[in-house]
Amino acid sequence: DVQLQASGGGLVQAGGSLRLSCAASGFNFDDYAIGWFRQAPGREREGVSCIRFSDDYTYYAESVKGRFTISSDNNKNTVYLQMNSLKPEDTAVYYCAAENLVGADGDWLRAVMTYGMDDWGKGTQVTVSS
Repeated sequence: DVQLQASGGGLVQAGGSLRLSCAASGFNFDDYAIGWFRQAPGREREGVSCIRFSDDYTYYAESVKGRFTISSDNNKNTVYLQMNSLKPEDTAVYYCAAENLVGADGDWLRAVMTYGMDDWGKGTQVTVSS
């Protein structure tokens, strides 16, 4: 079974940084992508970033480009989301998710980031104070 565990959330002032971690297990990393999604109260879920292990394809939402960086440590089966220059509007529960996306093209990956992935972990709260 796919298992995902997000951690690293917390309270930070605007302009600060946090690094989220997603520990993953139960699947072949070569076939999968892991994405970060977030949801704030009263707002729709947003696909923030994803990485596909087979080719290191990465995706970033426009709202986080230049501020967030996704990376992976395949030896530790962990994906990180480095979040810099945080803004109050980044406040949300952040979830990591996974899906077998081997062979998917860019359009498909972007669609997945809109509609969500197959497997989800529990979220971690990120709160950015102004």
